[in-house]
Parts: sequence; C-alpha cells; structure tokens
Amino acid sequence: MRRREFIALVGGAATAWPLAVHAQAPKVPRVGYLFSFTKREGQHLWDACREGLNDLGYVEGRNILLEPRWAEGQHERLPALANDLVRHDVNVIVASATPASLAAKAATKTIPIVIVAVGEPVKTGLVTSLARPGGNVTGLSLLTLDLSGKRLELLKEFLHNVSRVAILMNPENPISAIFLDETQDAAQRFNIKLQRLEARRLTDINGVFSRAANEHAEALIVFDDPVLWSFRAQIVAQAAMHKIPTIYGYKEFVDSGGLMSYGPDRPDQYRRTAIFIDKLVKGAKPADLPVEQPTKFALFVNSKTAKALGIELPQALLLRADEVIE
Repeated sequence: MRRREFIALVGGAATAWPLAVHAQAPKVPRVGYLFSFTKREGQHLWDACREGLNDLGYVEGRNILLEPRWAEGQHERLPALANDLVRHDVNVIVASATPASLAAKAATKTIPIVIVAVGEPVKTGLVTSLARPGGNVTGLSLLTLDLSGKRLELLKEFLHNVSRVAILMNPENPISAIFLDETQDAAQRFNIKLQRLEARRLTDINGVFSRAANEHAEALIVFDDPVLWSFRAQIVAQAAMHKIPTIYGYKEFVDSGGLMSYGPDRPDQYRRTAIFIDKLVKGAKPADLPVEQPTKFALFVNSKTAKALGIELPQALLLRADEVIE
C-alpha cells in the first residue's frame, strides 16, 4: 500500500470513529404515563412516581424522559391518549387504574405496560396470572379480594344497627362490577340492603346524594375509581351536608374531611412503579415480572367528622386505626 493511500485510510477511520461511538451511545429511555384523573388532583401521585425514579438515580431530562397524559376525569379520552403515547415511541407505559390500563393494553401489544392501582388485573383480563402475567403487562395490584366486604364490615362496627347502605360507583369503570359482586356477598352475610348509585361526571354528584338521602340510606361506600377520586371534595361535602357516614378507599378523602378510609397506601404504589420501569428499560420482560400485591392495608379515621355526624367512635376501632385525624 502506498504511503498516501495509507494516510488517507487512517485519516478516514479516525474521522468515522467518533461517529461510530456516537451511534452506539445508549438511548435515553422515554416513559409514558396515562392518568384517568385530573392533574390538579393527582399531582401528589405524579410526584411520587418521579420520587421513585430519583431514588433509583434517574434524573428527568438527563437519563430519562417522561411523557405524562391526563384524561382529566374523562374515561372516553383514554384510548386517544394511549395511542398518542404509542406514536411518541415510548419505551414503557405506566397506566393508572383499570380504565387507563385497559386503554393502554388495547393500544399496544409490544410496549411494556406497568399498571398501578388496579383492582383485579386477572379478572379484568389485563394479565394471565399475578405470578406470571404473560404478554406485555405487569405492575401493582390493589388486591381487592374481599376488600369491599371489609369496608362494609367496618361500617357495621361504626353503626351497629345499620341495615341500608348506599354504594357510589362509576359504571364506566369495569372494576365496579367486581366491587359490586363482592359488596353484595358481604351485604347478604350482614343482612344489609344495598342501594346502587351511579356517577360519571361531577354534575352527577349532588343528584345521587339527594337520592340517597330521600331513600333513607344510613351509610355509604364509595367504590375505588379515579374519576370519583377526582371529585372527592364535592363527594365529602355532600356526605357532610346530608349527614351520611361514608367509607372510602383512599386516605385523601379523609384528609378532605371524609369519615374513614380503608385500603392500601396509594402514593407508595405509585412510587414503586419506578422499580418496574428500571427493570424493563434494562431488558427485563414484563411477562416474567410478577404483579405486586400490597402487603399492608391502612385504616384512617377523621374524629372531627365523626363528632359532626354524632357518631361515637368505638375504642377498639380507634386502637386499630393507623391514624386518627383530629
């Protein structure tokens, strides 16, 4: 090889080498988030998601990109938002609650999906089993098995002679039917008659509470649902106005003045989505990651609300409460 040709070859290789290194630089993972509720009401859960990532060394904009989408309490927007995340070529989708999770699964069969705050992922068809999810879905379940029955039992402890309990549900959420079956089974055991109330939008809330009062509901259970959760200020206010003792699934209701809640720690579940994201972007398969179940359920009671309702809190129940809010 002539000297001139050799120099040209070496020079060309030196020029191409930085380009090759650049081409092999790892791609910054892009994670999409699909929320049913409003951004204002869900800000603390969104913060929990990012805190979990920070704890694992992820810094937004540096080594991870985040794409949140908010349905603002309108389930009908979820399919379009899920498809938008797919078009943005995200590496993982985090879907909050059952409606968003079903929309995400319908939008893609290949992008890994991390579900969170989902009631019954097996019964709703999101995964094949909790131990081996199969497909492209894994994440965190609320483990609702008999959870609705436990809430009815707690109401019975509060109100010894309760015989008529209303249930507030969003019929557009598929998990509501499962909650309803569980609650009906428990109602039969306790000889309690159930009154079914439905709300899809904020404008429905005042009407359903008027109906509950007119039909002499002695207590109320609010089913877990991201839309109803977004309406919690109005729901708590109506329960207080009509003096209906109410149990909820989420502590946020009690913080807003609701009587009591029983369920898993939701912010912790959202924080733990980061663990799944970390495994998935490093090459794990969602089909091989078992769905997590909450190990602890917390009871929160608002004593000020109980006094306003004229309810004397049983001492045994107070001792079991994880927190009594004054």
